[in-house]
Amino acid sequence: MRRLLICAGLALLCCGLPAAAQGDSAKIKVVASFSILGDLVRNVGGDRVEVAALVGRNKDAHAFEPSPADSQRVAGARLVVVNGLGFEGWLDRLVRASGGQVPVVVASAGIRPRAGPVDETRFHQDRAGADPHAWQSIANVRRYVANIRDALTKVDPAGKGAYAANAGAYLTKLDALEREIKGALARIPADRRRTITSHDAFGYFADAYAVEFLAPEGLSTDAEPSALAVARIIRRIRSEKIPALFLENTVDPRLLQQIARETGARIGGKLYSDALTGPDGPAPTYLDMMRHNAQELAKALGG
Repeated sequence: MRRLLICAGLALLCCGLPAAAQGDSAKIKVVASFSILGDLVRNVGGDRVEVAALVGRNKDAHAFEPSPADSQRVAGARLVVVNGLGFEGWLDRLVRASGGQVPVVVASAGIRPRAGPVDETRFHQDRAGADPHAWQSIANVRRYVANIRDALTKVDPAGKGAYAANAGAYLTKLDALEREIKGALARIPADRRRTITSHDAFGYFADAYAVEFLAPEGLSTDAEPSALAVARIIRRIRSEKIPALFLENTVDPRLLQQIARETGARIGGKLYSDALTGPDGPAPTYLDMMRHNAQELAKALGG
C-alpha cells in the first residue's frame, strides 16, 4: 500500500510540472544548412522545433568547411533541411560523417532552377550548372515553406495542425511582402534598373522583379574573377552609366570598392544574398532581408 501511495504521488507530481519543463526535451531538433533556411524552418516549426543552422549569420556557405561538431549536430537531429541545387557542396560528406541515418529534405524541391551563365555576355567563368539562389524569389520561397511543412509533418505527425497553421500565416506575410517589394521597385525608372553586386546571387530576384544584376564573380564566391571579367564590368558601367554598386555581407568588398574608384560609380550600400545578419543588423530574418534589399535598390537606383 505504501508503494502504491508513493507511485500515485509521483504521478501527480509529474502531471503538475509546468509545460515548459516537459516541453523543451520534446522539441524536434532540426538542422538547417544555412541561416536563411534556418529562419524559414523556425517560422514553420514554431514552438515545436529547435533549429540550428550549420552556416551561421554573416557567414559564407560557399566557403563553409564542416567540423566534427557539425557532424555530431547532424547525427543528433531528427531532420536536416538543405537548399539543394548544388548550394551545399560539402553536404554529402557531412551526412556520411554523421552516420547517414538522419532524413534530409531538399527545400527547393519542385522549383524550376535557373541555368547558370552560358554565354560571353556574362562577366565570369561559370558556364554550367543550376543557380542555387532560388530563395531570392518570394514565389520560390512559397515552395520552400510547403516542403518544410510537409517534412516536419512526416517526422512529427502530431504537429500537423500546428505546422499547417504556421505555414499558412507565414505565406500570408510573404504575399504582403511581395506587394511591398513590387511597390518599392516600381519607383525605379526603366533605364536605371541595373546594378553591380559582388557575386551572381540575384538572378531569381532579377527575373521576379525586373532589375538587372551584373557581377564579376560567378554563382559561388570560391573562385577569383578573371581580369577580363573585371574589365567588362568596368566598360559596362561606363557605357551604360550604371548608377550604383552594392556590397554583400559575405563577400570581401575590396574588388567592388576598386571598381567604384575606377568608374566613379558610387557604393549604394549593402545587399544580403546568402546569409542573414545578427539580431541588431538590418536583415535578421528572411522577410527583413528581402524588404531591406528592395528598399536599398529603390533608394540607390530611383534617381
